[in-house]
Amino acid sequence: MTLFTTLLVLIAERLFKLGEHWQLDHRLEVLFRRMKHYSISATVLMTLVAMVVVFLLQRVLHGVLFNVPLMVVWILIGLLCIGAGKVRIHYHAYLMAASRDDSRAREAMASELTLIHGVPPGCDEREYLRELQNALLWINYRFYLAPLFWFVVGGPWGPVTLMGYAFLRAWQTWLARYQTPRHRQESGVDAILHILDWVPVRLVGVVYALIGHGEKALPAWFASLGDRHSSQYQVLTQLAQFSLAREPHVNKLETPKAAVSLAKKTSFVVVVVMALLTIYGTLV
Repeated sequence: MTLFTTLLVLIAERLFKLGEHWQLDHRLEVLFRRMKHYSISATVLMTLVAMVVVFLLQRVLHGVLFNVPLMVVWILIGLLCIGAGKVRIHYHAYLMAASRDDSRAREAMASELTLIHGVPPGCDEREYLRELQNALLWINYRFYLAPLFWFVVGGPWGPVTLMGYAFLRAWQTWLARYQTPRHRQESGVDAILHILDWVPVRLVGVVYALIGHGEKALPAWFASLGDRHSSQYQVLTQLAQFSLAREPHVNKLETPKAAVSLAKKTSFVVVVVMALLTIYGTLV
């Protein structure tokens, strides 16, 4: 059921998911606005509550009407947790602003796209576009590839693990947008996601390494296996940049397009591999 649900969710997300209506981040803002205390224990408690709710819902619906209601719940949770509908709007708005040389609108949309890690101060245009590429690659990972990983790893409880990861992602995004860096640090969400992202980043990273310059990317990937200090963002984007080096772009339109094209290619490879492994596991 995992593979079938995943394919349905990805198709529906591409065709219909625009804006924030089906975005878990948007639905949780009401809860997040009530938070007055920021700590790692509060973050863990909120995440566990969200996972327990999904777990109990699965238990209640299991075996009811040939599991049709359960499948509907799987699809709904998948639509809420997988995909970046609002971010995709920001990306297209950036391209429109860049095409008409609207620097103010372009910078506004770029700041939305680079919300989580930001852009280092004082960088030139080339470095700025590179950071924008990295942000787009990370968005693809955080909203598509990492959720898919946790959905598949969860097996029959895939929606539970998916909800846990998506909840932490939404909490981090809300803190980055509305709260101070101190509050974000106190919440511990970055540290938790750093641990949760370790394995999926390496798995996605090997795809980037194989797509890109293998003579440079593969040694970097092997080195990342023992790297406990670099952020997962740095690990993933460094490997992805080896692939982007084949077609370097220093254009405000072509640079982000190249990153999105690579992200789509990588997502396709990951979904195909996941499908083949799922089918193989079912047959064996």
